[in-house]
Amino acid sequence: MLRYALRRLAISVLVLFGAATVVFFAMRAVSGDPATAVLGPDADQAAVEALRREYGLDAPLPIQYVQFLRRAVTLDFGESFRLHDAATNLVLTHLSATAALALTAFAIALVLGFALGTLAATRPNGVLDRVVSVLSMLTQSLPTFWVGIMLILVFSRFLHLLPSSGAASPAAMIMPAVTLALPLLSVVLRLVRSGLLDVLHEDYVVTARAKGLSETRVVGWHAMRNMLIPVVTVAGLEFGSLLGGAVIVETVFAWPGVGRLMTDAIAARDYSVVQACVITVAVIFIVINLIVDLLYVRLDPRVRESV
Repeated sequence: MLRYALRRLAISVLVLFGAATVVFFAMRAVSGDPATAVLGPDADQAAVEALRREYGLDAPLPIQYVQFLRRAVTLDFGESFRLHDAATNLVLTHLSATAALALTAFAIALVLGFALGTLAATRPNGVLDRVVSVLSMLTQSLPTFWVGIMLILVFSRFLHLLPSSGAASPAAMIMPAVTLALPLLSVVLRLVRSGLLDVLHEDYVVTARAKGLSETRVVGWHAMRNMLIPVVTVAGLEFGSLLGGAVIVETVFAWPGVGRLMTDAIAARDYSVVQACVITVAVIFIVINLIVDLLYVRLDPRVRESV
C-alpha cells in the first residue's frame, strides 16, 4: 500500500510539473504585451520598457521559465500587474468562494443523485424511472452557460426571487450551485441507478429479503454499500471537474471566485495570476485524484491485494 501511494505521488508531481509548464508557455503564446495592456496602447515606450524590466519580462524566455519554476516551488508566483498584489494572496482570497460553491454543488448532486437514482432503480421501467432518465439526459446535455442564463432570466428577471449576481447573501449561491451541480447530478444518478439494478437481484439481496428485512434496509444497507465503489470513484474525480466548470459559472453569475479571477487575468494578460490560478486548481485536482485512488484501493479488496 505504501509503495502504491508513493508511486501515485510521484506521478502526481510529474503531472503538476506538466501543468505548470503548459500554462507558462501558453500564456506567452497569447498575443499581446502585458505591459502595454496595463499602461494602455498610448503609453510612452520608455514606461512600457521600465515595467517590463520591473517584472522580468525583458529576459529571454528560457530564463523566465527557470525563474518561474524556482519561485513556484516556494508558492511565489510574483505580483499581479493589474491588482498590484501577490498572486498567491489573490488566489487564496478568492479560493474560499470557489470552494463554497463547489462543495455546495457537490452536496446537491450527491443528495439528489442518490435519491433519484434509488427511486428509479427500485421502480424500473415505471413512469418515475422514465422521467428520471429523461431529466438525466437533459441535465447532461444542456450547456452550463445556457442553464445559468435561463435561471437568471426566470428567477431573477421575471420572478424576482433570487439575486442574479454577486455573493452578498446565501440566496445568491442557489442558482450558481444548481447550475454547477446539474452535470454531476446526471452522472451520479445514472451510476446509482445502474449499480442498484445490477445488485438488487444478487443472492445476498434475495437472502436479505427472505429474512424479512424491510425494503429500506435491504436497499439502503445491503445493496447500496456494494455498489458504492464506482460511485465514490467517479464522484471524487468529477469533483475536480467542478472546479473547471466553476470558471464558466462564476463568469455567468459574477461569483467572486478563482474562476472569475482567472478569466479577468487572462483578458488582462496578467501572467502571475493566471499561473497561480491554474496551478492551484491543478494541485486540488491532483490531491483529489490521489485520495480517490487510495480510497478505491481501500474499498475494493481485489485491488488491495494486487498493489
